[in-house]
Amino acid sequence: MSGPLTGFKVLDMSRILAGPWAGQMLADLGAEVIKIERPGPGDDTRHWGPPYLRDKDGKDSDDAAYFFCANRGKQSVTVDITQPEGQEIIRQLASQCDALIENYKVGGLAKYGLDYPSLQQLNPQLVYCSITGFGQTGPYAGRPGYDFLIQGMAGLMSLTGEPDSQGGSPVKVGVAVTDLLTGLYAANAIQGALLERNQSGLGQYIDLALLDVQVAALANQASNYLIGGEIPQRLGNAHPNIVPYQAFSTADGHIILAVGNQGQFERLCQILGKPDWLKDQRYHSNSARVENRQQLCTQISQLLEKRSSEDWLAAFEQQQIPCGPINTLEQVFNDPQVLARNMLVNIEERRSGELTLAANPINYSRSQINYSVPPPELGSSTESILSNYLEYSAMDIAELRGRSII
Repeated sequence: MSGPLTGFKVLDMSRILAGPWAGQMLADLGAEVIKIERPGPGDDTRHWGPPYLRDKDGKDSDDAAYFFCANRGKQSVTVDITQPEGQEIIRQLASQCDALIENYKVGGLAKYGLDYPSLQQLNPQLVYCSITGFGQTGPYAGRPGYDFLIQGMAGLMSLTGEPDSQGGSPVKVGVAVTDLLTGLYAANAIQGALLERNQSGLGQYIDLALLDVQVAALANQASNYLIGGEIPQRLGNAHPNIVPYQAFSTADGHIILAVGNQGQFERLCQILGKPDWLKDQRYHSNSARVENRQQLCTQISQLLEKRSSEDWLAAFEQQQIPCGPINTLEQVFNDPQVLARNMLVNIEERRSGELTLAANPINYSRSQINYSVPPPELGSSTESILSNYLEYSAMDIAELRGRSII
């Protein structure tokens, strides 16, 4: 069974993470994705190492591990878009594609005639998605935007880290979560526009900003402020609306307790040998526990530090109290549940022989996720795309390559 986007063609002119993440999602769903890269260096993340992909002899290749997280399923075509001949290649490809993704600075492609108004004239059905730090409008539109910067400006870092009272400071999330969320929003937006195209027969322009995405993804914290009127503060691993719902120390490490309802709290009290907490006005409801979180969590911590993580997790799991360890990535990728859910995928790759990547988490009942194409070597599909898509002759291709246009 093929993927749900089989037959759709996407021109991916983005680099780094947000745009490529969207392109990879569309490729996983079956779309044919052509990745445009600069001749020579290619995507910046090809050089963001170590570590680098190692070949069969154990030697480093030219491509950093970072590149492989967001570019499977694509064909790489190298084109110098600053040259008229390169611009013409993009125009010809865009005229045959359903969607285009780009993350150049605002107005960056207009000077090459590769902006939406220009390409729309060639292909009125084109869905054109622009990803920038701050969007196409507003006072910050001209600024460059990076995930770390946006995590701070959009308020995420004001919520992440230990409290000031414990000597904490704002901390970014350990992965570029704003970029990843933007990529997911982009993939959704593109598919929505393609569905709408079935009704209107027309493509459209998508203006997507990292700042907008991260503001939208503040979720319950945004609602806490907008509805509750209080500015949320950093709580470390604790939850602003549920107690106890955080990490706790044990005799030999840390575990997570996520007590999400009253029944779970009642069972927790029994396991901890504290049934009297259920009659304590400070702890008898979640609202009361939120008001008295420090006293309650201090007492829980003192009890948990008397036994090992393994002991506590076994006891909590037996009573169906949500809990878990804080795993390293080695533990994650050896976890029996992760393995049972097929969250590792092995893809044949020319240089290394076989490449192991984190899988797409979508599980369809009929359609399949596409893992047949590994992240591409730089420019590996340039000649085949130019000859098969655009009918360039071998002489044309040789001339373009000799002039470093491809």
